[in-house]
Amino acid sequence: MISQTEYLKVLRPLLPEIAFKKNSNKLFILAINFLILGLGWAIARYLDRWSIGYLWLYLPLSIIMGNSIVICLFAAHDSMHGSTIKQPVLRYIISFLALALLWMPPTLWKSVHNHKHHTETNAIGDPDRMYLVGQNDTWGKWIQDLFVPSSGVNWAFLILGMATSWVVHTFRHISSILLFNRDDVDYVPAPVVVSTQKRRKIAIELVAIALVHLSILAVLKFDIVAIILAYILPLALGYAGVMFYIYTNHFLCPMTDVNDPLVNSVSLKMPKIFDLLHFNFSYHTEHHLFPSINSDYYPLVQQLLQTYYPESYNLIPVSEAWRLLMVTPRHYRDEVTLTDKFDRESVICPCAVGVKN
Repeated sequence: MISQTEYLKVLRPLLPEIAFKKNSNKLFILAINFLILGLGWAIARYLDRWSIGYLWLYLPLSIIMGNSIVICLFAAHDSMHGSTIKQPVLRYIISFLALALLWMPPTLWKSVHNHKHHTETNAIGDPDRMYLVGQNDTWGKWIQDLFVPSSGVNWAFLILGMATSWVVHTFRHISSILLFNRDDVDYVPAPVVVSTQKRRKIAIELVAIALVHLSILAVLKFDIVAIILAYILPLALGYAGVMFYIYTNHFLCPMTDVNDPLVNSVSLKMPKIFDLLHFNFSYHTEHHLFPSINSDYYPLVQQLLQTYYPESYNLIPVSEAWRLLMVTPRHYRDEVTLTDKFDRESVICPCAVGVKN
């Protein structure tokens, strides 16, 4: 395996300087999606005046709003990696507003995602990895067994899990830090411990986020139909879209002691419309190599990887990635072996044996 640093020594001189400049254009796209959500909630205020037979006409807007939720996360994700906004205060405000719709305090995101996941990707200390089969049978592990795509998942629970697993993921880390903040918490794959100052900030941000959601419900006049169509359904669709990407990012990859993004990450071949809408988030190996680069240049990084490291680079069609998730178990027995919760199966991680189509 090769460390991220070694890749950068080769690839960084081959990329143009403009790729590392801040790209504030994404803020305009984020603003458009904020407007879409605002328009959806404004229209939903009057759903109590619609006859039942016409309520289905709101469903296309629910779907569009769900996509806006996905865009909010990916825009905040890029922003918090420093690729869009230079001013820290403005970056924080925009990230808070975008992440609030996903119940994610920005200080928590930075601690879990930027500081831990990116530095220990798919290692034993990665809070976003799959559980080890030998870890304690906690409620967090039980939910993964029940909801996450695998060879043993029930389709009904999978559908429910796609809509709710993001909430579970967020709740695991919020509760772990706010209630315990210790390195022996066992219901998360790997605990994250933060300073007292950050812990307090996460708590304050969580209260503010709750007020944001309460305000949205107030705009909807606490009407049950409006809440279902303009709040619950868009959030469920948005969370499902986010989890679809997250599951394919690393769950087919082996665990690694060396942070080698070409081994522990996957890039997807996606329809171009989704790359356009979602800031090239499917170029995930490229992102782990250059977290703060302008994502418009991920395709260029991909070309370099295909030229210099074709034997290591995991580029998989999205349909094949999902198929592989559904035919493999979701626990690590060891670094390269996947198994089920009973440790009865034995499957080599697909990306450990070179699935590169």
